Amino acid sequence: MELVCPAGSPAMLRAAVDAGADAVYIGLKDETNARHFSGLNFNDRQAQKSLRYAHDNKVKVFMAINTYAQPESIQHWYDAVDLSADLGVDAIIAADIGIMDYAASKHPATNLHLSVQGSATSIQALEFYANEFGIKRAVLPRVLSLPQVKQLAAGSPVDLEVFGFGSLCIMAEGRCFLSSYVTGESPNTFGACSPGSAVRWEETPTGRNSYLNGVLIDSFGENEKAGYPTLCKGRFRANGNQFHVLEEPTSLNTLQIIPELEAAGIVAIKIEGRQRSPAYATRVVKVWREALDDFQQSKSSFTVKREWMEALGSVSEGAQTTLGAYSKPWQ
Repeated sequence: MELVCPAGSPAMLRAAVDAGADAVYIGLKDETNARHFSGLNFNDRQAQKSLRYAHDNKVKVFMAINTYAQPESIQHWYDAVDLSADLGVDAIIAADIGIMDYAASKHPATNLHLSVQGSATSIQALEFYANEFGIKRAVLPRVLSLPQVKQLAAGSPVDLEVFGFGSLCIMAEGRCFLSSYVTGESPNTFGACSPGSAVRWEETPTGRNSYLNGVLIDSFGENEKAGYPTLCKGRFRANGNQFHVLEEPTSLNTLQIIPELEAAGIVAIKIEGRQRSPAYATRVVKVWREALDDFQQSKSSFTVKREWMEALGSVSEGAQTTLGAYSKPWQ
């Protein structure tokens, strides 16, 4: 299975390539991608130089143009598609059917991948995108159980990619309203959940508070690690108790189901985290490279090593990992 890794900056791209990625995915410095944070992403020159570095090392580059365009600014998305094709990226990752239609008709030689933001969870949806826009691959949402993934893979008209490690979300990708409810900015159009302009930190005598557009999201003790404020992972008071009402901070980790994912026909494992650091990319990609290579050699005797889990746990949200929706024993 192909190891697809995040690159939120040129330094992170080099780190992922050097650590053993088969492919990296990047975005441009505007609202056309779903990680539109200040200091992240690539301008034209950086993208061209980074693409050359990746290709020189036989690593593919995918361009994420995976937010939804608005009528008054759709030219930004068209320009992003044109630039990506001119650069010679190995695929464009898109969600908006208008953007996919433009890419398919204007640049038919450029591969199209359906973004997780497209939220395709049925054979009929995959057939639609394949027939209408000629997509070659679809990234499945993180809300599907392993049996559901297997069922989709058995009948999919296109290759399938799944998330293997990184932050989780309680919402179906492409359908989250929590951030826009608090900030007025939708991650599907603005390109960021909890945009930096709405984030505020406050030092207190006992620790630190985090705010999102003036709303208190969490309070951290003096020696407690403070996570980035997102509404779904905040701590709130309910029924007389203060706790993570919606979702606890945790990271997805699917090392233990690598054999089942390959047996199902999954072609690529995706690592989440373009907003993270080059050090994160180095640690996570090295572990996954070693694990996938070990699986190819051992197959039926494959076992997850303790040092892999410890390394991934050290960069996980809340210092804990889960199989997430992949494991639904009640189904």
